[in-house]
Amino acid sequence: MKATINAPSVQTTNTSNPVESLGSSGFVQPALIKKKELARRLSISPRTIDEWVRLRKIPHLQIGPRFYLYDFEAVLAALRKLYQVDAAV
Repeated sequence: MKATINAPSVQTTNTSNPVESLGSSGFVQPALIKKKELARRLSISPRTIDEWVRLRKIPHLQIGPRFYLYDFEAVLAALRKLYQVDAAV
């Protein structure tokens, strides 16, 4: 299985619990979520997320032809940078 990462150049910091997400190398792994969960957290429709992915506005990890995963913190950082606002989440 081939996974590709498509992300705008956005620097983020992961604020999730590092104890729960430490990888075998000791690095903090981002918590990846599905489109439906991302839409719920942002209070938008899943179709809007599809459009943002198509326009490459938000970072995503493509697992298959129609399956993507998202790092919530990276998406928030990309939206803050794109729209120059501080999202209230």
